[in-house]
Amino acid sequence: MSDPEKRPSVSPLDVNLSSSGSSVEKHGEHDVVNAYDVDVAAQLTSGTEVAIDPAESARVRRKIDMHLMPLMCVMYLMQFADKTTLGQSAVLGLLTGDHLTQNQFNWLGTIFYLFYLGFEFPQNYALQRFPVGKWVSINIFIWAVALLCHAAAKTFGQLFACRVFLGICEGAITPGFMIVTSMFYTRQEQTQRVGYWFLMNGAAIIMLGLIAYGTLHIHSSVLMPWQWLMIIFGIITFVVSILFWFFFPDSPATASFLTPEEKVIAIERIKVNQAGVENKHFKMDQRVLRFVECFKDPKTWLFFFFAAISNVTNSLSNQRQIIVAEFGFTDIQTTLLGCVDGVVEIIVIYCTTTSAAYWPNGRAYSGALAYCVAILGSILVNALPSKDRVGLLFCYWISISEIAPFVVMLAWVGSTTAGHTKRVTTNAVVMVGYAVGNAVGPQYWKAEYQPRNHIPWAILTACWFVSGMLLLVTRWYLARENAKRDREAHDPTYDDVYITDEATQSEKKVDKAFLDLTDIQNRDFRYVL
Repeated sequence: MSDPEKRPSVSPLDVNLSSSGSSVEKHGEHDVVNAYDVDVAAQLTSGTEVAIDPAESARVRRKIDMHLMPLMCVMYLMQFADKTTLGQSAVLGLLTGDHLTQNQFNWLGTIFYLFYLGFEFPQNYALQRFPVGKWVSINIFIWAVALLCHAAAKTFGQLFACRVFLGICEGAITPGFMIVTSMFYTRQEQTQRVGYWFLMNGAAIIMLGLIAYGTLHIHSSVLMPWQWLMIIFGIITFVVSILFWFFFPDSPATASFLTPEEKVIAIERIKVNQAGVENKHFKMDQRVLRFVECFKDPKTWLFFFFAAISNVTNSLSNQRQIIVAEFGFTDIQTTLLGCVDGVVEIIVIYCTTTSAAYWPNGRAYSGALAYCVAILGSILVNALPSKDRVGLLFCYWISISEIAPFVVMLAWVGSTTAGHTKRVTTNAVVMVGYAVGNAVGPQYWKAEYQPRNHIPWAILTACWFVSGMLLLVTRWYLARENAKRDREAHDPTYDDVYITDEATQSEKKVDKAFLDLTDIQNRDFRYVL
């Protein structure tokens, strides 16, 4: 190390990295930072110039897909099926007799998201501190136990307690999946991959409908059909939690299914994101500064309000069985027709995310278009006569298009935020918005509005319109930021940074993409539209 008294004046890098909690030293003409202060990817790729063959890159991506996508899809299928077993239970005996009133049923939906909301920041802090795959696995295991306990619950208070634990544990799943997706995939690929695991919601509805139909034919004097439903899904989720623990990776740098050479390729592939992989070194001063930057960033609040307002309408998923039954269908017909909901959801999510991925700068446009379709469906549900139950059913299915824009937004958040700490914090803020919207949603489905629910459907229409406008405003803001950066001169601050190899004590150059810089610090970062 050079004599401190002979060092040149402090550079912008010293200010920016040191203020983030990093230790910067001046070695000759370049800067050296501690290895633990940069992204984990820097340990593998620093000092190397890797020319990736497109065919080899595609091969590694396919290998990642084969190992990640099945587990992520199965887990997302189960988490959606598990939390919507409540809605399915409404026509399987949960609302009959003295079990629950309509108001208590609504509160079971709300309490889930209130505890999701309360534990969102602690859960995201844990995702920052601990291996992502292992922490998600623990939460899935607790989730499975809580779901099994539903079958033993006999009162509103006992069901209330079970929903509390489900809400706490779900706070780790979607944010964890968002982090993992941004670690392994380029920004171009992220929208479709998020779409793949999110469209499993539709598969869950199909599976839920078929299994629920089967439970109606179980003749038991001990357990009701809704209790059998909870037991079946609880056992499946328990098995998934074990598989997750042993087979789900924490990051490309530690993925056991990749060879050392493939890990380098996997990391080099995502260099174009300018967002890094992860950094578990979480200093207090760094955390405060990244928190402040996150909360001062306008796009954080655009995503927050979108998540909150768009998910006020997510209560439709818990109410769908009641809604269809009130159109004039029997319990068995309603249960089987619920499978069509899943098919529609799969189609609209696939079409919208594919459009968003391949329509140049078209993420907001794809989401807004899906909202236009949903708004048409909700207006027609309110306008058609009660006797036209088939027409009402088809218009209800059209309104399911509203789920797709939220999927696009989830991928958009990850691809427009850089710096691991800031990305985790932004994810938490967005999921808090998600929880707020979902907590409010069940409260406007009041018994006095049944059977046509004109006021709830009007609320849905208004929320979808505002959500579509928020997507377009977000796109305008990000496009303006990109134009501003295009006019700036190149910032050379981070072009000549090294870390010291702990094994050889030699210095290796670190690419700017793996310095764990935020999207605001890194002026070469461009927001995808």
